[in-house]
Amino acid sequence: MLRPALPFLAASAVVAGLAACGGGGEIPTSDPVPSEGPAAPGESTSGGPSTSGGPSTSGGPSTSGGPGPDPKKTVRFVAMGDTGTGSSGQVKIANAIEAKCKKDGCDFVQLLGDNLYDSGASSVDDGIWQTHFEAPYAAINLPFYAVLGNHDYGHGGTGTDFPRGKVQVDYTKKSTKWKMPAAYYHWTKEHVEMFGLDTNMVFFSQAGGQKTDMNGWLAASTAEWKIAFGHHPYKSNGPHGNAGNYEGLPIAVPPVSGKAVKDFLEDTICGKVDLYLCGHDHSRQWLNVGCKGTELAVSGAGAKATELPGNNPALFQSIELGFLYLVIEGKKLTAEFIDENGVVEFTHTKTKP
Repeated sequence: MLRPALPFLAASAVVAGLAACGGGGEIPTSDPVPSEGPAAPGESTSGGPSTSGGPSTSGGPSTSGGPGPDPKKTVRFVAMGDTGTGSSGQVKIANAIEAKCKKDGCDFVQLLGDNLYDSGASSVDDGIWQTHFEAPYAAINLPFYAVLGNHDYGHGGTGTDFPRGKVQVDYTKKSTKWKMPAAYYHWTKEHVEMFGLDTNMVFFSQAGGQKTDMNGWLAASTAEWKIAFGHHPYKSNGPHGNAGNYEGLPIAVPPVSGKAVKDFLEDTICGKVDLYLCGHDHSRQWLNVGCKGTELAVSGAGAKATELPGNNPALFQSIELGFLYLVIEGKKLTAEFIDENGVVEFTHTKTKP
């Protein structure tokens, strides 16, 4: 269970643009609720507190266009966040993804939070699902695995309307392509295991159950590749900046500074996965600074872009719209940052011994 509740900060303590809280009283707890929908072919999924196993089916990877299944173990996917605007920018990136997947193949799309601006969805029948998700991605016939961002938890991005998170979990049962079996979860595709975080609840120091479950899932994993994905960054050169110092705050003011996110990632994720993918800052970055050996990538330019004022060492960074495309073939991971016109701007390769 997600415990304990955290007292609200005064609204004056909130830095604009960051999920924070205002008013009085206590933040209610919100438990991840597993979905009963089936996993896609070749995948197994489980989620929610103290949950193991989950629905599974067997079969090879499914791709949309591109080359057929490789005899080697190969997983191809797109990762991006901060997408759900319903804007021309979102549509342009969707078109670029469609072209890339037809050319080189994709198994799924990974959404890194802030899936529905500006305040998530009020219900599974909210019209925002059509305008901000289904219509923009109608031509992409792939599963979209998503995690929650601060805007998905409502109140214009403050992230404190906690029941709204469950709406996106429930939408899994209604949509043929939307996949969010729980607010946090893990799933496997061939030799890759993906670990989806609910960093908004981490941000508000309500991640006790999530931390326990993640540690258990990671310890039990036998996957050759482990990738974690969440919304909030550990390190970023965007306006939100580094966890523990979000918004450039000189001291760790909980929850605004993101110290809880920093502590959670350092204790639970860093050194236990090969790569951590996130959004929140609307840019594309491959940081040249890791976390106990875990590589860090920000891919939050799926619909709009912001500046890069930070100074963390980076192998690549861009304020242009675009997405991240990853291919994991056997012991080799290849990542490409691709812009809105389909141009590959950066390639990074990691090979296991």
